Amino acid sequence: MNAKRSLLDTALTHFAREGYEGASLQKIAEDVGIKKPSIYAHFKGKDDLFLCSLKNALKEEKRRIVRYFFSRRNLPLEKSLFEMLEFLQEEYTRSSESKFVLRMSFFPPSALYDEVMELILPFIDSMERRVIQLMEQAQAEGSVTICDPEDAAVAYMTLTDGILVEMVYGGVASSKRRLKAAWPIFWAGVQASK
Repeated sequence: MNAKRSLLDTALTHFAREGYEGASLQKIAEDVGIKKPSIYAHFKGKDDLFLCSLKNALKEEKRRIVRYFFSRRNLPLEKSLFEMLEFLQEEYTRSSESKFVLRMSFFPPSALYDEVMELILPFIDSMERRVIQLMEQAQAEGSVTICDPEDAAVAYMTLTDGILVEMVYGGVASSKRRLKAAWPIFWAGVQASK
């Protein structure tokens, strides 16, 4: 593995665990087996390393989500969407990329807020568009009746936010409990007539 790739992978782990402010370039360099000044041969500084790490993490997360939906394209919509939330819970516990993206979505470093949001918001918007497509497709196939697919997708993304925030603050068990309680109410509301 080349030094730049190794720096990105190691930095991602540090940023996911310690946040932007807590991560140390010195410790990242030590973990890679280089001296701190060598980082500057590949990145302009901590901000650049952080933003490159976030871009890579978002790219990987998007790839995982696309693979998830593709592998479950024949499932009923309700099952696919519910299991997506379970998938995101699982990803948070086992993937540095997921943990990093989630934490930066809710707690971006104040000094890089605009730059982080320029990366995060399109990612979230693309996920919402995918949910709208799935809902419209299921409705067109007649497998489910949804009042308004766009509003339903916004509600789904709001539920997703709540479940993921609970992962950060309350842990896995609490997040799973909230999903179990909220899902039937969400799904009944999505199908209710206006």
